Order: sequence, then C-alpha cells, then structure tokens
Amino acid sequence: MLGQSRIHFRNILKTTTCYRPCLIQYYKQKQQRKQPQLYTDMASSSSFLLEEQFLCSICLDVFTEPVTIPCGHNFCKACIRKYWERNDLCQCPMCKNVFDRKPDIFVNNLISEMAAQFRKSVQVNTTSSPDQRPPEPGEVACDACTGTKFKALKSCLECMTSYCETHLQPHQIAPALKRHKLIAPVENLEGRMCNEHNKLLDLFCRTDQTCVCLLCMKTEHKTHYTVPLEKEYRQRKVQLGKMEAEVQQMIQERLQKVQDIKHLVEISKRDAEGEIEDSAQVFIALVRSIEKSQAEFIEVVEEKEKAAERKADGLIKELQQEIAELQKRSTELEQLVHTEDQLHLLQSSPSLSTLPPTKDWSEISIHTSLGVGNLRRAMSKLEETLWSDVKKLMYDTEMKRIQQYAVDVTLDPDTAHPSLSLSEDRKQVRHVDRRQNLPDNPNRFSLCTGILGKKGFSSGRFYYEVQVKGKTDWDLGVTRESSNRKDCITLSPQNGYWSVWLRNRYQYQANTSSPVCLSLREKPQKVGVFVDYEEGQVSFYDVEARSHIYSFTGCTFTEKLYPYFRPYKNNDGKNSAPLIISLVSL
Repeated sequence: MLGQSRIHFRNILKTTTCYRPCLIQYYKQKQQRKQPQLYTDMASSSSFLLEEQFLCSICLDVFTEPVTIPCGHNFCKACIRKYWERNDLCQCPMCKNVFDRKPDIFVNNLISEMAAQFRKSVQVNTTSSPDQRPPEPGEVACDACTGTKFKALKSCLECMTSYCETHLQPHQIAPALKRHKLIAPVENLEGRMCNEHNKLLDLFCRTDQTCVCLLCMKTEHKTHYTVPLEKEYRQRKVQLGKMEAEVQQMIQERLQKVQDIKHLVEISKRDAEGEIEDSAQVFIALVRSIEKSQAEFIEVVEEKEKAAERKADGLIKELQQEIAELQKRSTELEQLVHTEDQLHLLQSSPSLSTLPPTKDWSEISIHTSLGVGNLRRAMSKLEETLWSDVKKLMYDTEMKRIQQYAVDVTLDPDTAHPSLSLSEDRKQVRHVDRRQNLPDNPNRFSLCTGILGKKGFSSGRFYYEVQVKGKTDWDLGVTRESSNRKDCITLSPQNGYWSVWLRNRYQYQANTSSPVCLSLREKPQKVGVFVDYEEGQVSFYDVEARSHIYSFTGCTFTEKLYPYFRPYKNNDGKNSAPLIISLVSL
C-alpha cells in the first residue's frame, strides 16, 4: 500500500505544472549560489540536455545506476526493481505500458555518466550540515535516499514518506508540496492510514476511544463524538504528564518511607543495645542467682529487635517492588509524554492510564519500642530482698529511655471549659471562679472542667511532663478524639479516657473500669505521661522520685489520642495553683 501511495503521489506531481519547473529551478538556484562556475561549465558542456532528464520519476532524485526499460523511460535500478516487486503487474510507472515478463535491465552507462556529472554540479555539500548524517539507532532513515541512507528530518503525511534534509527541500519551495502536513520523523507510516478507507487517521472517536479517518466519521462513527487527532493528543498529553508527576510523587514518598523504616531500624538497634547495657548495670549488682534472669531478658530484647528487623525487611522489600513498578510506569509515561507520535500516544495511553496496584503506606510503620516495662517486669521476678536495692537504678534507666520520646505539648483553647484560664504561652491552665463567655463548639468541655492538648497522636510513642506542685486535686491522662466532652464524664478506658487523679490532697486513683487506689510513698510534684500507641500502653511516672505510678496495658487504640488535663475546682483558693506543662530535662 505504501508503494502504491507513493507512485500515485508522484504521478499526481508529474501532472502538476508548477512542481517540476520549481524543482528544476531549485537545482539551478542551488548551483548558482554554491557552485556558480561549476554550473556554468556543466551548462556549456551539456546545454543540449534538460536537467529534468537526470531525475528519476520514482524517487525524484538524480539517477543512481540509471537503467532504460523497453518503453524507453529511465529509472534508478533500485527504484524500478522495488516498484515491480510491490505491484502485481510489470509495467512502466510513467506510460503504464505492461510487459509480458519482467525485462532484463542494464545500467545505461551514458546516462549514468552524465547524471554523475550533473549530481556533482548541483548536489549540496551535505557534510556541512550536522543533520545530514546516517541515522543512529532509534532514529528514522530517509525513504528517498538511495545508497547511503541519511537521517530523516520530517515525515510527510501526504506523501507517506520520510525525508532527510536534502530530500525535504522540495517540500519547502514547491507550492504544491508546501501544503503537505509534515511531522517529526516516525516509522511505520502505513499504520497512520485507515485500513478500511485508505485515508489518513486524523480524527479521534471519543465514544469508541479509537483513531478514525474522515470517511469513518461519516459512516460507522457518524453519531459518535469525534475530535481532531491533534486536540485529543494535546489533552491526553496533559493527562499523562499529570499522571507521570503523580507517579514520581508516589516514588518519592515510597523512597522516603524506605528511609524512614531504615531509620527506625537503626533506632531499634540502638534501643536494643541501650537496653542490654542498662540491664547489665542492674544485673551486675545482683547475686549469681539472677544470671539466668539476665540471659532470658537479653534473649527477649534481641528477639524483639530481630522481629522488628524482619518486619522492616519485609516492608522494604514490598516498597522496593512498588518502587520498581512505579519507576517502570514512570519511564513508560515519560517516554509517552515526550513522544511526538500522536497516534502512538493515543493508542498506548489507555493501557497506562491507570496506576499499578499499590498499598497505602501513609499509616504503615514498624514498632521499634522494645517495651518500657520489660526491665521492670524482669526485676519483679527477683528475690524480694534485692528489689529495694535495684528499684531506683531500674527506674532511672526506664525514665531515661521514655524521656527520649518527649514532645512539645500546648493547650487547645477551643476545648477549654469556660471556667479555665490559660497562660499566653498555653503551657499553664488554672480554674477560675468566674465562668467566661466563650463560643460553644463540639470540641469544648461543657460540664467537666477539662482541656486537651492541641496536637493529637495516632502512632508511635510520646511523653510529656506536668507540674502538679501545690495542688490538692487534678486529673491527667489521654483521651481519644471522639470521646464525650459535653455531658457528665465517667473517666474510664471504656469511655475513651486513660487517666489518674488526685483527690483531697492524698487520694490517688487509676481510673480503670474498676478504679484502682494507688499507694504512693511520696507525693508527686511532677508527673510524666508516656504513651506507646502500637504497644497499647499508657504509663504514669513520678518524675522527681524516678518511680512508676501506674500503667494501662493491653489497650487498643484506633484513633488519635490527645493529652487530657483537668486542674479541678479552686476549693476556696486551696487548689488555685495551675497545671504547668514542663520542659523535659534529659
């Protein structure tokens, strides 16, 4: 079909009165500009010949190995052979004279010699142009070149031919050729023709998502929504560009997630090493009877660290697999976005218009904490007589570890009960006798005189300290985001509150489903609150005494947790001291 289209096109050119004079004039002008003396010599030595006689009517170039067929017309040897191979009839492309059999052809030495002289006289020095060179891998070759093929600069959708710099010049000077549509050089020009109507695929049917020709639009796609191919190309290119940017963003997010997990693994290793070292300091002070307990403790810590590494390795492997798939898709999209081949883009984009299946990694992490209470639980198994000696050292170690997770907590005025007053830096809160006129909102406490921290936490570990010095009554803890703040509140994990309180100066209580009274040897002046979200643990500590107060364990958290504070009522000035969020000193 390509050969027939080219022959048909060239026959049309032969009947166009403007084309061939323009082409001959082009060669004359070229010669006069580049080699005027040589052209004069050529004209004087062969003035009885017309320049037109040195052009092959098939390739429209100066003869290469010219042969004469029985009807008397001359062609390039390669051109006439290809023409006969592509057609069922053995005929002359010019006069359509049909031969019974394929005639023997021989090079016409006379015409060959004169064509060689003519080529020398008019051929432009192609070595001066960097574009006039043989094509590299991936580049398109000129269809009109005989012998050495040069790189094509453009493909003509009318001629269905790709042209190098030299062979493209007639399209730039001949009026009949200037109207042709030129595009960046592409392979397989036949694929741009409608198989049914042999017309150029220059429309896109959005109803059927396929490329069609003008006749298709008037027949089977008559009632469909069709647009110019170029319009759909521009829109689809923009869409693919956005998707490529989205894929790149997903790749960067996953690469960052890999780095985060690796960082958490390092933290886990350091925690494991630190916990082992700390435990060694404790167990060194004990008698030989506790050596077995020390070995068991180290084994548990190391197993948790290895489990964290195994989980991290699995997550990294999954992320790397997703990254590889996304990088592959990114490469495909990038190539498609930068292609000038409109048909290729439209035909390929449907398969790339959806993202490869990926996991939502935004909330996925690994649990790196090895358990704040491990060392304490190990010590509880030791002899009662040794407990008092090692207890302080143990809690010193534990406090150092949990204080590494200190966060900056500030109070949220939008949740404050109207009877509460906040400091300017929102680090202190106290109960006042006068109820303030504050706008109501769903987050504000209305009956319970409580207030929450500004920031919530949905993963990891966090720790903060609150000064309770001088107070006779207070509540401290954490609450979930959806907990009740409007009615009378019963503090318990079932209601979304994990807290301890002080009442009447000395009555301490952990507010579990069945409240637990706490016997504390010393009255805490500063309370530390530690939360391990993944472990499901909320612990309270006496910071100055370096001792443990109470822990909620085995909790299940499914939403954000917010620090909870209640300075309680004033009690005639006996409880006027504020609750103060303190800076954690490591």
